[in-house]
Amino acid sequence: MTLFTFHSITQHHVCSWVEVDPKEILRTVHECIEGACSSLRQQNIPITAIKAVGITNQRETTIVWDQITGEPLHNAIVWLDMRTQLTVERLIDATPARDQNHLKDKTGLPISTYFSAVKLRWLLDNCAAVQSAVQDGRALFGTVDTWILWNLSGGTDGGVHLTDVTNASRTMLFNIHTLEWDSELCEFFNIPMSILPGVRSSSEIYATMTIDCLSGVPISGCLGDQSAALVGQLCFKSGQAKNTYGTGCFLLCNTGEKPVSSAHGLLTTIAYQLGPRQVPSYALEGSVAIAGGMVQWLRDNLGIIESSEDLEQLAAQAGASCGCYFVPAFSGLYAPYWDPTARGIICGLTRHTNKSHIAFATMEAVCFQTGEIFEAMKQDSGNVLALLQVDGGMTSSNLLMQLQADILGIPVARPSITETTSLGAAIAAGMAEGVGVWHMEQKDQLDVTFETFNPQVAPEESTSRLQFWRKAVERSRGWETTVVHTKH
Repeated sequence: MTLFTFHSITQHHVCSWVEVDPKEILRTVHECIEGACSSLRQQNIPITAIKAVGITNQRETTIVWDQITGEPLHNAIVWLDMRTQLTVERLIDATPARDQNHLKDKTGLPISTYFSAVKLRWLLDNCAAVQSAVQDGRALFGTVDTWILWNLSGGTDGGVHLTDVTNASRTMLFNIHTLEWDSELCEFFNIPMSILPGVRSSSEIYATMTIDCLSGVPISGCLGDQSAALVGQLCFKSGQAKNTYGTGCFLLCNTGEKPVSSAHGLLTTIAYQLGPRQVPSYALEGSVAIAGGMVQWLRDNLGIIESSEDLEQLAAQAGASCGCYFVPAFSGLYAPYWDPTARGIICGLTRHTNKSHIAFATMEAVCFQTGEIFEAMKQDSGNVLALLQVDGGMTSSNLLMQLQADILGIPVARPSITETTSLGAAIAAGMAEGVGVWHMEQKDQLDVTFETFNPQVAPEESTSRLQFWRKAVERSRGWETTVVHTKH
């Protein structure tokens, strides 16, 4: 079986704005396709061995384009972007009790800058090209998966305008119980339903490729990146959890066929629906805005390290943070606080503190944020996780994995296949009816082994360190009273 998935994105930051050029996304997708086909040829594997294509993508990132010309009407607004804070405040003010969780019963989400609906509302309010296209009936909205799928299936020449349930569930316009766009939600945000894509399961044939060397190959898998990682980690049973360490950090716990509402700052989201006739599975999710983004900040903004690989070596020189704590609230705090007023701080500094202590505090901060989500998940689900499966670029650091095990007090398991996000999209594509090259009973046949990191410190020490972390978090909160909404 040969399947093909791609997960590629580039972005640039201006102040609190985070944007992506949609055309650059397509360029890198085409480059990825061509590279994969070239690699197969070099190995004397026929292109016909590729049986299906799966898409996995950043969720929440919002694109609006002209269906007549195929041109984006604005740069994509990325999930981290904070320009919509005034929009969020206005929307919360419009709720009966000024309640951030007013829509949570239907969406599983708080009203936040994180999700697509507020980004789309901002575009409708501030971008003349979007306003005009909507009025003329030319505008299409989608998250990154929808943009890619539309273009790969023909674009202006018959491209399909679709998304899957996992991506739709991150827009705040989708009812996670009825599995449909919700007219009341769209009315609340004043968003026309005519620009929304059709919603399908995560595993079915949506269209066939019309371009590049894969023309005619079915596109049959679509999952938001965190759902794809959950599938790639084979977390198909209720109570199984994975944590992905990327730009942000995302801990998802499969809760089975019934959504579990959170009282402790977590999100309720659709984990996957592996076929149109299958019942969807749900997940509790804790989302951290900045994890690997801290490493990039140390490199690009402070120059403390020259490459991400330097971080572990520098942190190992210190062996401890020596009372230094780093709260990376660059985009406010996500779960479990949902506080847009927080800003990043480094505290507990003494004359003894040097860059190696800050490096260690950076790695600890990733683990502390996961620790807080872990505690919230335990309270919401009533279950104590016995094992945390991990993936993502930062998991290559043995020091980080050991710190995570120490702070959580449970084993952390790193798979031999670290690209579990792409694997999840491939599994979904291969399972689709009409493709049928992968079946659920084959999950035990995947050649995946795990390296396990066991806790090595006393629980009392972990508890004490987490308490100091929470003191640092409290000092970061309420910092920003006036949010900057213009580019500089």
